[in-house]
Amino acid sequence: MKIIDIHTHIYPDKIAQKATQSVRDFYRLEGSVAMNGTVQMLLQRGAEAGIDRFVVLPVSNTPGHVRSINAFITDQAAKQEKFIGFGTIHAQMDNICEEVEWILEQGLHGIKMHPDSQRFAIDDPNLFPVYDRIQGKIPVMLHMGDQRYNFSHPIRLRKVMELFPDLEVIAAHFGGYSMFETAKEVLSDKDCIFDISSAMMFMEPGEAETYINHYGAERMAYGTDYPLWDPVAEVNRFLQLKLTDSQFEQIAHKTAERILKL
Repeated sequence: MKIIDIHTHIYPDKIAQKATQSVRDFYRLEGSVAMNGTVQMLLQRGAEAGIDRFVVLPVSNTPGHVRSINAFITDQAAKQEKFIGFGTIHAQMDNICEEVEWILEQGLHGIKMHPDSQRFAIDDPNLFPVYDRIQGKIPVMLHMGDQRYNFSHPIRLRKVMELFPDLEVIAAHFGGYSMFETAKEVLSDKDCIFDISSAMMFMEPGEAETYINHYGAERMAYGTDYPLWDPVAEVNRFLQLKLTDSQFEQIAHKTAERILKL
């Protein structure tokens, strides 16, 4: 079965271990870092897991680092045929529209934002020109639903989708990293895609299947959230779900192929 991992992160080798630990600290994950965030480890463990392609997602927590981070992803996507690159932006950038144009010119496949770590809301009006420019062109991937904050609450995404009806959205982590049921209540009738990354390990047995059956497999996409989690372990976790063959195929690659126009 072909697998496209729609949710991975990579870092330059010299900072990868530190960056990975920083992300783990943000989520208050205990234990040592198993994955180091490097390109090499993603390719190695991804191959062992049977993953064919990887969407590599950048995030910049400061406006001044956006271009250099986007350039790193662009360079890696050009070097690695298995990589599908996204760009990122920051709501407090002075030249936000120029960066969006640069992302489109580079041929990146989407834009990733992490409202909680970047400290801005999904429905910040500064982002409206971004949504308007990319709707109908490339999707936006949003970290969703950390109950410790209000930046990524599903109700904010609902507002954005009502304002920009042609915006293609990938709502990460079943639409709500720590508020799955809230996401279900708020986003069920919205035409967004959900990825399954960083979610199943926090669910009770059978809960993931319940959400997948509720939304429909055509609205679900596979993701690992490397380097927070090991691609081999995550593929094994996915394959243990009680789904039909057609559901597995849909989530593993067909949804990603559709929204990314592969």
